[in-house]
Amino acid sequence: MKKRRNDLIQLAILVVLGTAVVLSLVLPQLPGREREVQLLELSVIFRETDTALWSNTRLGMEQAAGDLGAELRFLTLTHTGDSDEQADLIRREVEGGAGALLVVPADPEYLGKQLSETAGSCPVVSIESPMEGAGMVVAPDNEALGRQLAEAVLADWTGGTVLLLDTAGESTGVDARLDGAEAVLTQAGVPVLRQTAAPDRLATGLQLLSSVKEAAAIMAFEPYATEQTIKAVEAGGLGQLIYGVGVSTYVVGALERGSMTAVAAWSDYAAGYLAAEGAIRLARGEQYAAEALPFTIVRGEDIYEPDNQKLLFPVTS
Repeated sequence: MKKRRNDLIQLAILVVLGTAVVLSLVLPQLPGREREVQLLELSVIFRETDTALWSNTRLGMEQAAGDLGAELRFLTLTHTGDSDEQADLIRREVEGGAGALLVVPADPEYLGKQLSETAGSCPVVSIESPMEGAGMVVAPDNEALGRQLAEAVLADWTGGTVLLLDTAGESTGVDARLDGAEAVLTQAGVPVLRQTAAPDRLATGLQLLSSVKEAAAIMAFEPYATEQTIKAVEAGGLGQLIYGVGVSTYVVGALERGSMTAVAAWSDYAAGYLAAEGAIRLARGEQYAAEALPFTIVRGEDIYEPDNQKLLFPVTS
């Protein structure tokens, strides 16, 4: 009797083990299980060689990816603003099986044409500038931003030329900011001078521009150009009022020092989160759209206002 009971126990153990083996072979092949285990892969393609100015944007993307089950792959260019290299990266990532692309386009018009040939069913989210073929755009209202920043200039203006630094290249979003500012200032009768410049040469080249000496104020329309303008004015002791775009530790420091007059700022962290969330949901076949990012004009004397502190000194978990 005892022997028979032992035989039954052994048989039960074998049945359990056999069932476990069968399940281990069958479950991975069940419909939907692979999608639950395998994280969605997103490729993020910047237009610069250095992404330090996008650090808070990256944090927002990483938070969204962690919340929604995705992996991020960050890619930079060998040469800042090289749209051909950016197009090649897009093609490579699509062919490599990227679930979605997040792109800060160097040349939105050119890349939009390339997307129609390469992206196929791979969703694309464009950051900063509208782009043909992108399923979503994450950006402030660029023209409105430029106009409001120009209103800040008008509030301080007592005479003299306002120098508008055109560092947009082919970026339609940045160009829209400049156009909006120029329209407001021109309508108000303020003399303006639009100067084309390379952002990475502003820190030294700005001091050499003859137009700078006659300018009462200088406006920059993207974060990197804003930082470089501050460095040039401080290093050269030029003394012009500076109006710029974007939030960074350096910009906030300049506002505190008084060498920066006002900045148009929005939450880079929120922008990154929205961009990644949109890419993930579009890749999963969901409908998703983002409204224009809210922005505010911040002056040095206002940086410690409660709402501005949240914007300028973000604390992320």
